[in-house]
Amino acid sequence: MTLAGWTVIAVILGCLILLVGTRISADVVFLGGLTVLIVTQVVPPEEALTGFSNQGMLTVAALYVVAAGLKETGAIQYVVNQIVGNTSNIRRAQVRIMAPVMVVSAFLNNTPVVAAFIPALEDWARKRRIAASKILIPLSYAAILGGTCTLIGTSTNLIVNGLLIQEASTQAIGIFEPGLVGLPCAIAGFIYLTLFAEKLLPERGSGYDTFKDPREYTIEMIVQEGSPLPGKTVEEAGLRHLPSLYLAEIYRQDHIIAAVDPQQQLQAGDRLIFTGVVDSIVDLQQVQGLTPATEQIFKLNSSRRERLLIEAVVSPTHPVNGKTIKNGRFRNIYDAVVLAVSRNGERVKEKVGDIRLKTGDTLLLEAHPNFLEQYKNSSDYYLTSGISNSSPPNYEKSAVAWSLLAVMVSAVAFNFVSMFQASFVTAGLMVATGCCHATVAKDYIDWSVLLVIAASLGIGGALQHTGAATTLAEGFLSYTEGNPQLALAGVYLSTWILTEMVTNNAAAVLIFPIAISMAASFGASYMPFVMTIIMAASASFSTPIGYQTNLMVYGPGGYKFTDFTKIGLPLNLMVAGITIFLVPQIWPL
Repeated sequence: MTLAGWTVIAVILGCLILLVGTRISADVVFLGGLTVLIVTQVVPPEEALTGFSNQGMLTVAALYVVAAGLKETGAIQYVVNQIVGNTSNIRRAQVRIMAPVMVVSAFLNNTPVVAAFIPALEDWARKRRIAASKILIPLSYAAILGGTCTLIGTSTNLIVNGLLIQEASTQAIGIFEPGLVGLPCAIAGFIYLTLFAEKLLPERGSGYDTFKDPREYTIEMIVQEGSPLPGKTVEEAGLRHLPSLYLAEIYRQDHIIAAVDPQQQLQAGDRLIFTGVVDSIVDLQQVQGLTPATEQIFKLNSSRRERLLIEAVVSPTHPVNGKTIKNGRFRNIYDAVVLAVSRNGERVKEKVGDIRLKTGDTLLLEAHPNFLEQYKNSSDYYLTSGISNSSPPNYEKSAVAWSLLAVMVSAVAFNFVSMFQASFVTAGLMVATGCCHATVAKDYIDWSVLLVIAASLGIGGALQHTGAATTLAEGFLSYTEGNPQLALAGVYLSTWILTEMVTNNAAAVLIFPIAISMAASFGASYMPFVMTIIMAASASFSTPIGYQTNLMVYGPGGYKFTDFTKIGLPLNLMVAGITIFLVPQIWPL
Protein backbone atom coordinates (compact mmCIF):
# COMPACT_ATOMS: atom_id res chain seq x y z
CA MET A 1 0.00 0.00 0.00
CA THR A 2 1.23 3.51 -0.82
CA LEU A 3 2.00 6.23 1.71
CA ALA A 4 -1.15 8.07 0.54
CA GLY A 5 -3.23 5.01 1.34
CA TRP A 6 -1.78 4.71 4.85
CA THR A 7 -2.43 8.43 5.38
CA VAL A 8 -6.12 7.99 4.55
CA ILE A 9 -6.39 5.05 6.95
CA ALA A 10 -4.66 7.10 9.68
CA VAL A 11 -7.12 9.97 9.12
CA ILE A 12 -10.09 7.59 9.35
CA LEU A 13 -8.78 6.07 12.58
CA GLY A 14 -8.12 9.57 13.95
CA CYS A 15 -11.71 10.60 13.15
CA LEU A 16 -13.09 7.51 14.87
CA ILE A 17 -10.96 8.13 17.98
CA LEU A 18 -12.16 11.75 18.20
CA LEU A 19 -15.80 10.74 17.71
CA VAL A 20 -15.60 8.06 20.41
CA GLY A 21 -13.33 9.81 22.90
CA THR A 22 -14.37 13.48 22.70
CA ARG A 23 -17.45 15.65 22.48
CA ILE A 24 -16.37 17.35 19.26
CA SER A 25 -19.31 17.37 16.84
CA ALA A 26 -19.22 14.91 13.94
CA ASP A 27 -19.28 17.62 11.25
CA VAL A 28 -16.18 19.32 12.75
CA VAL A 29 -14.34 15.98 13.01
CA PHE A 30 -15.01 14.90 9.43
CA LEU A 31 -14.39 18.32 7.93
CA GLY A 32 -11.09 18.37 9.86
CA GLY A 33 -10.16 14.95 8.48
CA LEU A 34 -11.01 16.02 4.95
CA THR A 35 -8.94 19.19 5.40
CA VAL A 36 -5.92 17.11 6.42
CA LEU A 37 -6.22 15.03 3.22
CA ILE A 38 -6.45 18.18 1.06
CA VAL A 39 -3.58 20.01 2.79
CA THR A 40 -1.27 16.97 2.64
CA GLN A 41 -2.20 16.55 -1.05
CA VAL A 42 -3.11 12.91 -0.54
CA VAL A 43 -5.96 13.48 -2.99
CA PRO A 44 -6.63 16.42 -5.34
CA PRO A 45 -9.13 18.97 -3.95
CA GLU A 46 -11.64 18.21 -6.71
CA GLU A 47 -11.58 14.54 -5.71
CA ALA A 48 -11.84 15.27 -1.97
CA LEU A 49 -14.78 17.64 -2.46
CA THR A 50 -16.90 15.33 -4.64
CA GLY A 51 -19.08 14.59 -1.61
CA PHE A 52 -20.44 18.14 -1.73
CA SER A 53 -21.89 17.48 -5.17
CA ASN A 54 -22.90 13.90 -4.43
CA GLN A 55 -26.47 13.08 -5.45
CA GLY A 56 -27.10 11.11 -2.26
CA MET A 57 -26.19 14.06 -0.04
CA LEU A 58 -28.24 16.49 -2.12
CA THR A 59 -31.16 14.06 -2.11
CA VAL A 60 -31.15 14.09 1.69
CA ALA A 61 -31.17 17.91 1.61
CA ALA A 62 -34.21 17.93 -0.67
CA LEU A 63 -35.98 15.34 1.47
CA TYR A 64 -35.69 17.64 4.50
CA VAL A 65 -37.82 20.12 2.54
CA VAL A 66 -40.30 17.37 1.64
CA ALA A 67 -40.49 16.49 5.36
CA ALA A 68 -41.05 20.18 6.14
CA GLY A 69 -44.08 20.19 3.83
CA LEU A 70 -45.50 17.11 5.53
CA LYS A 71 -45.01 18.59 9.00
CA GLU A 72 -46.20 22.12 8.21
CA THR A 73 -49.48 20.74 6.84
CA GLY A 74 -49.99 18.40 9.79
CA ALA A 75 -49.98 15.40 7.42
CA ILE A 76 -47.31 13.29 9.10
CA GLN A 77 -48.37 14.25 12.65
CA TYR A 78 -51.78 12.71 11.96
CA VAL A 79 -50.19 9.43 10.83
CA VAL A 80 -47.84 9.32 13.83
CA ASN A 81 -50.72 9.98 16.22
CA GLN A 82 -52.71 7.16 14.63
CA ILE A 83 -49.74 4.75 14.75
CA VAL A 84 -48.30 5.57 18.18
CA GLY A 85 -51.42 6.94 19.85
CA ASN A 86 -51.38 8.38 23.36
CA THR A 87 -49.13 5.74 24.90
CA SER A 88 -46.37 6.91 27.21
CA ASN A 89 -44.86 3.42 27.41
CA ILE A 90 -41.51 3.56 25.60
CA ARG A 91 -41.38 -0.10 24.57
CA ARG A 92 -44.93 -0.02 23.21
CA ALA A 93 -44.14 3.17 21.30
CA GLN A 94 -40.99 1.61 19.80
CA VAL A 95 -42.98 -1.43 18.60
CA ARG A 96 -45.72 0.74 17.09
CA ILE A 97 -43.10 2.78 15.22
CA MET A 98 -40.89 -0.09 14.01
CA ALA A 99 -43.57 -2.44 12.66
CA PRO A 100 -45.15 -0.10 10.06
CA VAL A 101 -41.80 1.50 9.17
CA MET A 102 -40.32 -1.95 8.36
CA VAL A 103 -43.24 -2.77 6.07
CA VAL A 104 -43.22 0.61 4.31
CA SER A 105 -39.42 0.61 3.87
CA ALA A 106 -39.56 -2.73 2.06
CA PHE A 107 -41.38 -1.04 -0.82
CA LEU A 108 -40.27 2.58 -0.57
CA ASN A 109 -36.83 4.11 -0.39
CA ASN A 110 -36.08 4.19 3.33
CA THR A 111 -34.45 7.64 3.32
CA PRO A 112 -37.66 9.65 2.66
CA VAL A 113 -39.55 7.45 5.12
CA VAL A 114 -37.12 8.37 7.92
CA ALA A 115 -36.97 12.03 6.82
CA ALA A 116 -40.75 12.31 7.05
CA PHE A 117 -41.01 10.63 10.47
CA ILE A 118 -38.21 12.45 12.33
CA PRO A 119 -39.90 15.85 12.96
CA ALA A 120 -43.24 14.27 13.83
CA LEU A 121 -41.65 11.81 16.29
CA GLU A 122 -39.65 14.64 17.87
CA ASP A 123 -42.90 16.49 18.51
CA TRP A 124 -44.59 13.34 19.82
CA ALA A 125 -41.68 12.63 22.21
CA ARG A 126 -41.62 16.21 23.48
CA LYS A 127 -45.35 16.25 24.23
CA ARG A 128 -45.11 13.01 26.22
CA ARG A 129 -41.81 13.91 27.87
CA ILE A 130 -40.08 10.88 26.38
CA ALA A 131 -36.45 11.27 25.30
CA ALA A 132 -36.24 11.40 21.49
CA SER A 133 -33.13 9.19 21.75
CA LYS A 134 -35.36 6.30 22.83
CA ILE A 135 -37.24 6.17 19.52
CA LEU A 136 -35.09 7.60 16.70
CA ILE A 137 -32.45 4.82 16.47
CA PRO A 138 -35.24 2.18 16.36
CA LEU A 139 -36.80 4.25 13.54
CA SER A 140 -33.56 4.17 11.52
CA TYR A 141 -32.82 0.49 12.20
CA ALA A 142 -36.39 -0.53 11.30
CA ALA A 143 -36.07 1.33 7.98
CA ILE A 144 -32.73 -0.40 7.25
CA LEU A 145 -34.06 -3.87 8.12
CA GLY A 146 -37.22 -3.34 6.09
CA GLY A 147 -35.15 -2.23 3.09
CA THR A 148 -33.32 -5.59 3.00
CA CYS A 149 -36.55 -7.51 2.35
CA THR A 150 -37.09 -6.56 -1.31
CA LEU A 151 -35.04 -5.62 -4.35
CA ILE A 152 -36.47 -2.08 -4.36
CA GLY A 153 -36.16 -1.45 -0.60
CA THR A 154 -32.73 0.14 -0.84
CA SER A 155 -30.52 1.57 -3.58
CA THR A 156 -27.74 -0.89 -2.68
CA ASN A 157 -29.87 -3.84 -3.80
CA LEU A 158 -30.56 -2.17 -7.15
CA ILE A 159 -26.88 -1.32 -7.69
CA VAL A 160 -25.76 -4.89 -6.95
CA ASN A 161 -28.52 -6.24 -9.20
CA GLY A 162 -27.24 -4.02 -12.03
CA LEU A 163 -23.69 -5.30 -11.51
CA LEU A 164 -24.96 -8.90 -11.53
CA ILE A 165 -26.83 -8.40 -14.80
CA GLN A 166 -23.66 -6.99 -16.38
CA GLU A 167 -21.60 -9.92 -15.08
CA ALA A 168 -24.02 -12.79 -15.74
CA SER A 169 -25.73 -11.31 -18.83
CA THR A 170 -29.23 -12.65 -18.07
CA GLN A 171 -29.32 -13.52 -14.36
CA ALA A 172 -31.06 -11.03 -12.10
CA ILE A 173 -32.38 -10.91 -8.56
CA GLY A 174 -36.14 -11.35 -8.12
CA ILE A 175 -38.03 -8.54 -6.40
CA PHE A 176 -38.76 -10.65 -3.28
CA GLU A 177 -35.63 -12.82 -3.43
CA PRO A 178 -33.63 -10.74 -0.90
CA GLY A 179 -36.49 -11.33 1.54
CA LEU A 180 -35.53 -14.99 1.88
CA VAL A 181 -32.68 -13.75 4.09
CA GLY A 182 -33.83 -10.20 4.78
CA LEU A 183 -37.15 -11.20 6.36
CA PRO A 184 -35.60 -13.55 9.00
CA CYS A 185 -33.03 -10.80 9.76
CA ALA A 186 -35.81 -8.20 10.05
CA ILE A 187 -37.84 -10.42 12.41
CA ALA A 188 -34.78 -11.17 14.56
CA GLY A 189 -33.87 -7.46 14.60
CA PHE A 190 -37.43 -6.50 15.55
CA ILE A 191 -37.41 -8.95 18.49
CA TYR A 192 -33.95 -7.80 19.62
CA LEU A 193 -34.91 -4.10 19.54
CA THR A 194 -38.22 -4.78 21.28
CA LEU A 195 -36.45 -6.57 24.13
CA PHE A 196 -33.32 -4.46 24.55
CA ALA A 197 -33.71 -1.02 22.91
CA GLU A 198 -35.31 0.60 25.95
CA LYS A 199 -32.41 -0.51 28.18
CA LEU A 200 -29.54 0.10 25.76
CA LEU A 201 -30.60 3.49 24.40
CA PRO A 202 -29.68 6.65 26.37
CA GLU A 203 -32.09 9.31 27.62
CA ARG A 204 -31.06 12.27 25.52
CA GLY A 205 -32.56 14.62 22.98
CA SER A 206 -35.49 16.97 22.87
CA GLY A 207 -37.83 15.01 25.11
CA TYR A 208 -36.34 16.32 28.37
CA ASP A 209 -35.18 19.75 27.30
CA THR A 210 -38.50 21.45 26.89
CA PHE A 211 -40.11 22.32 30.20
CA LYS A 212 -37.53 24.51 31.86
CA ASP A 213 -39.59 27.73 31.73
CA PRO A 214 -41.85 28.13 34.79
CA ARG A 215 -44.15 30.80 33.32
CA GLU A 216 -47.78 29.69 33.30
CA TYR A 217 -50.64 31.10 31.27
CA THR A 218 -54.39 30.65 31.09
CA ILE A 219 -55.72 30.49 27.54
CA GLU A 220 -59.20 30.03 26.14
CA MET A 221 -59.68 27.93 22.99
CA ILE A 222 -62.86 27.27 21.04
CA VAL A 223 -63.89 24.01 19.34
CA GLN A 224 -64.57 24.80 15.69
CA GLU A 225 -67.69 23.56 13.97
CA GLY A 226 -66.98 21.11 11.13
CA SER A 227 -63.61 20.12 12.63
CA PRO A 228 -62.68 16.55 13.70
CA LEU A 229 -63.11 17.39 17.43
CA PRO A 230 -66.92 17.55 18.01
CA GLY A 231 -68.14 14.12 19.15
CA LYS A 232 -64.73 13.05 20.48
CA THR A 233 -63.94 12.72 24.16
CA VAL A 234 -61.25 14.90 25.74
CA GLU A 235 -58.92 11.88 25.79
CA GLU A 236 -59.65 10.87 22.18
CA ALA A 237 -58.91 14.44 21.06
CA GLY A 238 -55.43 14.17 22.64
CA LEU A 239 -56.13 17.02 25.07
CA ARG A 240 -55.51 15.03 28.23
CA HIS A 241 -51.88 13.99 27.77
CA LEU A 242 -50.26 17.31 26.83
CA PRO A 243 -47.62 17.71 29.58
CA SER A 244 -47.66 20.70 31.91
CA LEU A 245 -51.11 21.64 30.59
CA TYR A 246 -54.42 21.33 32.43
CA LEU A 247 -57.94 21.58 31.02
CA ALA A 248 -59.56 23.46 33.88
CA GLU A 249 -63.08 24.15 32.61
CA ILE A 250 -65.39 23.92 29.64
CA TYR A 251 -67.87 26.72 28.95
CA ARG A 252 -70.85 25.27 27.04
CA GLN A 253 -73.49 27.88 26.26
CA ASP A 254 -74.48 29.12 29.77
CA HIS A 255 -73.19 26.03 31.54
CA ILE A 256 -69.74 25.56 33.15
CA ILE A 257 -68.24 22.07 33.31
CA ALA A 258 -65.58 22.05 36.04
CA ALA A 259 -63.18 19.19 36.94
CA VAL A 260 -63.40 17.96 33.35
CA ASP A 261 -63.62 14.16 32.99
CA PRO A 262 -61.38 12.58 30.29
CA GLN A 263 -64.49 10.91 28.85
CA GLN A 264 -66.36 14.22 28.51
CA GLN A 265 -67.51 14.60 24.89
CA LEU A 266 -66.66 17.82 23.09
CA GLN A 267 -69.23 19.86 21.18
CA ALA A 268 -68.86 22.54 18.52
CA GLY A 269 -68.62 25.96 20.15
CA ASP A 270 -67.24 24.66 23.45
CA ARG A 271 -64.87 27.15 25.05
CA LEU A 272 -61.99 25.25 26.68
CA ILE A 273 -60.01 26.93 29.47
CA PHE A 274 -56.42 25.62 29.63
CA THR A 275 -53.66 26.51 32.06
CA GLY A 276 -50.03 25.58 31.46
CA VAL A 277 -46.53 26.54 30.37
CA VAL A 278 -45.79 28.22 27.09
CA ASP A 279 -44.57 25.11 25.24
CA SER A 280 -47.85 23.37 25.91
CA ILE A 281 -49.75 26.44 24.72
CA VAL A 282 -47.79 26.06 21.47
CA ASP A 283 -48.94 22.43 21.27
CA LEU A 284 -52.56 23.61 21.45
CA GLN A 285 -51.92 25.71 18.34
CA GLN A 286 -51.14 22.50 16.46
CA VAL A 287 -54.42 20.74 17.32
CA GLN A 288 -56.75 20.69 14.33
CA GLY A 289 -60.13 22.16 15.26
CA LEU A 290 -58.98 24.44 18.11
CA THR A 291 -58.58 28.20 17.71
CA PRO A 292 -58.08 31.01 20.28
CA ALA A 293 -61.48 32.08 21.56
CA THR A 294 -60.81 35.83 21.28
CA GLU A 295 -62.54 37.41 18.28
CA GLN A 296 -59.66 39.88 18.04
CA ILE A 297 -57.63 37.12 16.29
CA PHE A 298 -59.80 37.44 13.19
CA LYS A 299 -59.31 41.21 13.05
CA LEU A 300 -55.55 41.04 12.46
CA ASN A 301 -54.24 42.02 9.04
CA SER A 302 -52.43 38.74 8.23
CA SER A 303 -53.55 35.09 8.08
CA ARG A 304 -52.80 32.79 11.02
CA ARG A 305 -50.27 30.88 8.93
CA GLU A 306 -48.22 34.07 8.61
CA ARG A 307 -48.25 34.79 12.35
CA LEU A 308 -46.40 33.32 15.30
CA LEU A 309 -46.53 33.38 19.09
CA ILE A 310 -44.39 35.99 20.83
CA GLU A 311 -43.61 36.62 24.49
CA ALA A 312 -43.17 40.24 25.48
CA VAL A 313 -42.49 41.79 28.93
CA VAL A 314 -44.35 45.04 29.70
CA SER A 315 -42.20 48.07 30.61
CA PRO A 316 -43.24 51.09 32.76
CA THR A 317 -43.64 53.25 29.62
CA HIS A 318 -45.96 50.80 27.81
CA PRO A 319 -49.02 52.81 26.57
CA VAL A 320 -51.47 50.19 27.93
CA ASN A 321 -49.72 49.87 31.33
CA GLY A 322 -52.31 50.47 34.06
CA LYS A 323 -55.21 49.98 31.63
CA THR A 324 -57.22 46.90 30.69
CA ILE A 325 -56.20 45.26 27.43
CA LYS A 326 -59.61 45.96 25.91
CA ASN A 327 -59.85 49.61 26.95
CA GLY A 328 -56.22 50.26 26.03
CA ARG A 329 -57.00 49.19 22.40
CA PHE A 330 -53.95 46.90 22.37
CA ARG A 331 -54.75 45.31 18.99
CA ASN A 332 -55.13 48.68 17.27
CA ILE A 333 -51.78 49.93 18.59
CA TYR A 334 -49.65 46.84 17.87
CA ASP A 335 -51.60 44.80 15.29
CA ALA A 336 -51.21 41.92 17.76
CA VAL A 337 -53.57 40.00 20.03
CA VAL A 338 -52.93 39.12 23.68
CA LEU A 339 -53.78 35.43 24.18
CA ALA A 340 -52.71 35.15 27.82
CA VAL A 341 -50.87 37.01 30.59
CA SER A 342 -48.37 35.64 33.14
CA ARG A 343 -47.58 37.69 36.27
CA ASN A 344 -44.62 36.75 38.48
CA GLY A 345 -44.48 33.39 36.73
CA GLU A 346 -48.13 32.60 37.57
CA ARG A 347 -51.23 32.67 35.40
CA VAL A 348 -53.65 35.59 35.57
CA LYS A 349 -57.14 34.08 35.81
CA GLU A 350 -59.24 37.02 34.64
CA LYS A 351 -60.72 37.19 31.16
CA VAL A 352 -57.97 38.47 28.86
CA GLY A 353 -59.73 41.68 27.82
CA ASP A 354 -60.37 42.61 31.46
CA ILE A 355 -56.77 42.15 32.66
CA ARG A 356 -55.19 45.42 33.80
CA LEU A 357 -51.55 45.34 32.71
CA LYS A 358 -48.71 45.96 35.16
CA THR A 359 -44.98 46.48 34.74
CA GLY A 360 -43.23 43.11 34.40
CA ASP A 361 -46.27 41.23 33.06
CA THR A 362 -45.32 38.69 30.40
CA LEU A 363 -47.74 38.75 27.47
CA LEU A 364 -48.31 35.80 25.16
CA LEU A 365 -49.08 37.46 21.82
CA GLU A 366 -50.07 36.32 18.37
CA ALA A 367 -48.58 38.70 15.80
CA HIS A 368 -46.79 38.98 12.47
CA PRO A 369 -43.03 38.18 12.68
CA ASN A 370 -42.15 41.81 11.90
CA PHE A 371 -43.43 42.65 15.41
CA LEU A 372 -40.12 41.30 16.75
CA GLU A 373 -38.03 43.54 14.53
CA GLN A 374 -40.21 46.58 15.16
CA TYR A 375 -40.30 46.38 18.96
CA LYS A 376 -37.08 44.57 19.98
CA ASN A 377 -35.46 47.95 20.84
CA SER A 378 -38.67 49.73 21.81
CA SER A 379 -39.12 51.26 25.25
CA ASP A 380 -42.61 49.70 25.36
CA TYR A 381 -41.13 46.29 26.25
CA TYR A 382 -38.23 45.09 28.35
CA LEU A 383 -37.90 42.03 26.12
CA THR A 384 -39.57 40.43 23.09
CA SER A 385 -38.98 36.83 22.05
CA GLY A 386 -40.47 34.70 19.27
CA ILE A 387 -41.55 31.12 19.99
CA SER A 388 -40.34 28.74 17.29
CA ASN A 389 -42.71 26.35 15.50
CA SER A 390 -45.74 28.12 16.94
CA SER A 391 -47.66 28.69 13.69
CA PRO A 392 -50.62 26.30 13.39
CA PRO A 393 -50.33 23.64 10.65
CA ASN A 394 -52.02 24.37 7.34
CA TYR A 395 -54.35 21.36 7.44
CA GLU A 396 -56.06 22.45 4.21
CA LYS A 397 -52.86 21.56 2.35
CA SER A 398 -52.31 18.14 3.96
CA ALA A 399 -53.96 16.31 1.03
CA VAL A 400 -51.64 18.17 -1.35
CA ALA A 401 -48.57 17.17 0.68
CA TRP A 402 -49.61 13.51 0.76
CA SER A 403 -50.31 13.56 -2.99
CA LEU A 404 -46.87 15.01 -3.74
CA LEU A 405 -45.22 12.35 -1.56
CA ALA A 406 -47.20 9.56 -3.25
CA VAL A 407 -46.28 10.82 -6.72
CA MET A 408 -42.60 11.09 -5.73
CA VAL A 409 -42.48 7.55 -4.36
CA SER A 410 -44.41 6.09 -7.32
CA ALA A 411 -42.21 7.84 -9.88
CA VAL A 412 -39.09 6.39 -8.25
CA ALA A 413 -40.60 2.92 -7.70
CA PHE A 414 -41.51 2.61 -11.41
CA ASN A 415 -38.14 4.03 -12.52
CA PHE A 416 -39.63 7.08 -14.27
CA VAL A 417 -37.03 9.32 -12.61
CA SER A 418 -34.20 8.91 -10.12
CA MET A 419 -34.60 9.55 -6.37
CA PHE A 420 -32.40 12.63 -6.82
CA GLN A 421 -34.64 14.12 -9.51
CA ALA A 422 -37.89 13.20 -7.78
CA SER A 423 -36.83 14.65 -4.41
CA PHE A 424 -35.86 18.02 -5.88
CA VAL A 425 -39.03 18.32 -7.95
CA THR A 426 -41.17 17.38 -4.92
CA ALA A 427 -39.30 19.80 -2.65
CA GLY A 428 -39.92 22.59 -5.16
CA LEU A 429 -43.61 21.71 -5.41
CA MET A 430 -43.96 21.66 -1.62
CA VAL A 431 -42.88 25.31 -1.61
CA ALA A 432 -44.73 26.28 -4.81
CA THR A 433 -48.07 24.85 -3.62
CA GLY A 434 -47.81 26.57 -0.24
CA CYS A 435 -47.32 23.42 1.85
CA CYS A 436 -44.40 25.25 3.44
CA HIS A 437 -42.73 28.63 2.94
CA ALA A 438 -39.20 28.78 1.53
CA THR A 439 -37.84 30.38 4.73
CA VAL A 440 -39.42 27.65 6.85
CA ALA A 441 -38.08 24.94 4.52
CA LYS A 442 -34.53 26.24 4.95
CA ASP A 443 -34.89 26.06 8.72
CA TYR A 444 -35.79 22.37 8.49
CA ILE A 445 -32.57 21.44 6.68
CA ASP A 446 -30.03 19.94 9.09
CA TRP A 447 -26.84 21.41 7.66
CA SER A 448 -24.56 19.59 10.11
CA VAL A 449 -25.84 16.22 8.85
CA LEU A 450 -25.24 17.28 5.25
CA LEU A 451 -21.68 18.34 6.11
CA VAL A 452 -21.00 14.97 7.76
CA ILE A 453 -22.34 13.10 4.72
CA ALA A 454 -20.34 15.21 2.26
CA ALA A 455 -17.09 15.05 4.26
CA SER A 456 -17.36 11.30 4.95
CA LEU A 457 -18.03 10.68 1.25
CA GLY A 458 -14.89 12.67 0.46
CA ILE A 459 -12.81 10.60 2.90
CA GLY A 460 -14.35 7.39 1.55
CA GLY A 461 -13.56 8.53 -1.98
CA ALA A 462 -9.95 9.10 -0.92
CA LEU A 463 -9.84 5.52 0.35
CA GLN A 464 -10.82 4.37 -3.14
CA HIS A 465 -8.68 6.92 -5.01
CA THR A 466 -5.48 5.83 -3.24
CA GLY A 467 -6.28 2.13 -3.78
CA ALA A 468 -6.34 1.51 -0.01
CA ALA A 469 -9.90 0.14 -0.08
CA THR A 470 -9.10 -2.49 -2.73
CA THR A 471 -5.83 -3.45 -1.03
CA LEU A 472 -7.59 -3.93 2.30
CA ALA A 473 -10.38 -6.00 0.78
CA GLU A 474 -8.09 -8.21 -1.29
CA GLY A 475 -5.67 -8.69 1.62
CA PHE A 476 -8.42 -9.71 3.99
CA LEU A 477 -10.12 -12.06 1.52
CA SER A 478 -6.82 -13.73 0.58
CA TYR A 479 -6.89 -15.53 3.95
CA THR A 480 -10.15 -17.28 3.02
CA GLU A 481 -9.02 -19.00 -0.20
CA GLY A 482 -9.73 -22.73 -0.42
CA ASN A 483 -12.79 -22.69 1.83
CA PRO A 484 -16.04 -21.41 0.20
CA GLN A 485 -17.89 -21.12 3.53
CA LEU A 486 -15.03 -19.16 5.06
CA ALA A 487 -14.82 -17.05 1.91
CA LEU A 488 -18.52 -16.20 2.28
CA ALA A 489 -17.91 -15.06 5.87
CA GLY A 490 -14.92 -13.04 4.66
CA VAL A 491 -17.03 -11.32 1.99
CA TYR A 492 -19.61 -10.39 4.62
CA LEU A 493 -17.05 -9.09 7.11
CA SER A 494 -15.06 -7.07 4.57
CA THR A 495 -18.24 -5.56 3.05
CA TRP A 496 -19.55 -4.64 6.49
CA ILE A 497 -16.29 -3.00 7.61
CA LEU A 498 -16.04 -1.01 4.36
CA THR A 499 -19.68 0.03 4.69
CA GLU A 500 -18.94 1.55 8.09
CA MET A 501 -15.83 3.30 6.70
CA VAL A 502 -17.00 4.39 3.24
CA THR A 503 -20.72 4.03 2.39
CA ASN A 504 -22.96 1.05 1.72
CA ASN A 505 -23.10 1.58 -2.06
CA ALA A 506 -19.35 2.15 -2.40
CA ALA A 507 -18.59 -0.94 -0.29
CA ALA A 508 -20.83 -3.12 -2.47
CA VAL A 509 -19.24 -1.84 -5.67
CA LEU A 510 -15.70 -2.42 -4.30
CA ILE A 511 -16.30 -5.97 -3.02
CA PHE A 512 -18.47 -7.21 -5.91
CA PRO A 513 -15.70 -7.92 -8.48
CA ILE A 514 -13.46 -9.53 -5.83
CA ALA A 515 -16.30 -11.79 -4.65
CA ILE A 516 -17.22 -12.77 -8.20
CA SER A 517 -13.59 -13.73 -8.89
CA MET A 518 -13.57 -15.87 -5.73
CA ALA A 519 -16.80 -17.62 -6.78
CA ALA A 520 -15.25 -18.39 -10.17
CA SER A 521 -12.09 -19.80 -8.56
CA PHE A 522 -14.24 -22.15 -6.45
CA GLY A 523 -16.44 -23.05 -9.42
CA ALA A 524 -19.35 -21.89 -7.24
CA SER A 525 -22.51 -19.94 -8.05
CA TYR A 526 -22.41 -16.15 -7.97
CA MET A 527 -25.66 -15.88 -6.02
CA PRO A 528 -24.47 -16.79 -2.48
CA PHE A 529 -21.77 -14.10 -2.71
CA VAL A 530 -24.13 -11.56 -4.27
CA MET A 531 -26.79 -12.04 -1.57
CA THR A 532 -24.12 -11.83 1.14
CA ILE A 533 -22.92 -8.49 -0.26
CA ILE A 534 -26.50 -7.16 -0.34
CA MET A 535 -27.08 -7.98 3.33
CA ALA A 536 -23.65 -6.86 4.57
CA ALA A 537 -23.76 -3.53 2.72
CA SER A 538 -27.20 -2.67 4.12
CA ALA A 539 -26.71 -3.92 7.69
CA SER A 540 -24.98 -0.84 9.06
CA PHE A 541 -25.93 -0.44 12.69
CA SER A 542 -22.78 0.02 14.77
CA THR A 543 -21.76 3.52 13.58
CA PRO A 544 -23.77 6.57 12.50
CA ILE A 545 -21.68 7.16 9.36
CA GLY A 546 -22.28 3.94 7.41
CA TYR A 547 -25.89 4.62 6.45
CA GLN A 548 -27.74 7.84 5.65
CA THR A 549 -30.70 7.19 7.94
CA ASN A 550 -28.33 6.72 10.91
CA LEU A 551 -26.80 10.11 10.16
CA MET A 552 -30.24 11.69 9.87
CA VAL A 553 -31.23 10.66 13.42
CA TYR A 554 -27.77 11.35 14.91
CA GLY A 555 -28.37 15.05 15.65
CA PRO A 556 -32.11 15.08 16.51
CA GLY A 557 -31.63 12.20 18.96
CA GLY A 558 -28.71 13.90 20.72
CA TYR A 559 -26.69 10.71 20.24
CA LYS A 560 -23.00 10.04 20.79
CA PHE A 561 -20.98 7.90 18.38
CA THR A 562 -20.76 5.11 20.97
CA ASP A 563 -24.56 4.92 21.36
CA PHE A 564 -24.77 3.29 17.93
CA THR A 565 -22.00 0.83 18.78
CA LYS A 566 -23.62 -0.16 22.07
CA ILE A 567 -26.97 -1.13 20.57
CA GLY A 568 -25.91 -1.72 16.95
CA LEU A 569 -22.93 -4.09 17.28
CA PRO A 570 -24.97 -7.00 18.70
CA LEU A 571 -27.51 -6.43 15.92
CA ASN A 572 -24.71 -6.44 13.32
CA LEU A 573 -23.39 -9.77 14.65
CA MET A 574 -26.90 -11.23 14.74
CA VAL A 575 -27.61 -10.29 11.11
CA ALA A 576 -24.16 -11.56 10.09
CA GLY A 577 -24.77 -14.94 11.74
CA ILE A 578 -28.21 -15.38 10.17
CA THR A 579 -26.94 -14.36 6.71
CA ILE A 580 -23.83 -16.58 6.73
CA PHE A 581 -25.93 -19.54 7.93
CA LEU A 582 -28.96 -19.13 5.63
CA VAL A 583 -27.39 -18.01 2.34
CA PRO A 584 -25.65 -21.38 1.53
CA GLN A 585 -28.89 -23.21 2.45
CA ILE A 586 -30.98 -21.16 0.01
CA TRP A 587 -28.37 -20.61 -2.73
CA PRO A 588 -25.98 -23.61 -2.60
CA LEU A 589 -22.27 -22.85 -3.08
